[in-house]
Amino acid sequence: MKWNMPYRSACYLAALALCVPLQAFGQTSLRNSSDLSAEPGLWKVPENVILVKGAWSSANASDAPLPEEESISNHVFHNQYFGITYPLPPDWVQKYTGPPPSDSGRYVLGQFSRPDSYKGDARGNILITAQDLFFTPLPVANAMQLVTYTKSHLQADYELEFARMDTRIAGHAFAALAYWSPVAKLYWYVLATAIRCHAVEFVFMNRDPESLESIVLQTSKMKLPKAAGPMGNPGVSGVPVCIKDYASGANVIERVNPVFSEPRFNPVPVRIIIDKQGRVKQIHFLSAFPDQAKPISAALSRWRFRPYLRDGQRAEVETGIMFGRGNSHFDAGME
Repeated sequence: MKWNMPYRSACYLAALALCVPLQAFGQTSLRNSSDLSAEPGLWKVPENVILVKGAWSSANASDAPLPEEESISNHVFHNQYFGITYPLPPDWVQKYTGPPPSDSGRYVLGQFSRPDSYKGDARGNILITAQDLFFTPLPVANAMQLVTYTKSHLQADYELEFARMDTRIAGHAFAALAYWSPVAKLYWYVLATAIRCHAVEFVFMNRDPESLESIVLQTSKMKLPKAAGPMGNPGVSGVPVCIKDYASGANVIERVNPVFSEPRFNPVPVRIIIDKQGRVKQIHFLSAFPDQAKPISAALSRWRFRPYLRDGQRAEVETGIMFGRGNSHFDAGME
């Protein structure tokens, strides 16, 4: 079965372009997403996985937006950090909020489905996700590379419909991917863009391709920041410049290692914003125990960086640091 999916309009492909497929993060995620059509928001814990309460996301600046913070008002999804405004389809709802970010920087920003009262066959799901490109284990540096990676790693029982790396929608370029499962009779439209060193994904899944296409078409009213695009943008006015590995080498003038009260064996991914004077302005823990967050915060408050210059002017920088096991610089501090 093949879809008739020409370039109908900028509005249609706009919906596809905003997301990078879940498959880039493993085929299991895609298969599990089909289960959500029955119980949206309920995720089956993989066998032999132990959930440990305590490692959680947190930040030292309550007034600054965080990637995981979202809101829905008047049936419109908002994420201030990414600058996304997405009017939901009229008959779709969010029953459950997403989990905290993973230690590899994976977020579920929004998860939507038809209400329980819906009796048709086109229940489906809409997922809005983001992958932190500072901490991803995949060999990708932007949304375009993530879509390319996903395309090349589709399992044999999925059929590719198309992959387009320069889809123009409302003045933005997106990477788009569509594929389906002949066995499960499930269809995916995936669109991807990069915002603030994250690959932001809109994943549309349904059993009915016509219903799926209709839902994708309704994304024409979505709004994104000016800098959004599949290749990413190092920074624009009003937000920090996004630079991977800035907290290394000659950029660091003064470094203080954290001192921990007891050993832990988990990675601790931390995003920081460095102000124009080279001081740490915001600390965002993607996943950390409280007894890890406190000494890391105390240490980072004493770090000093060379001020970053953009067009001859000092600018704030957003970057990532991995503390904990697996990082040669900070393993000693975990003892």
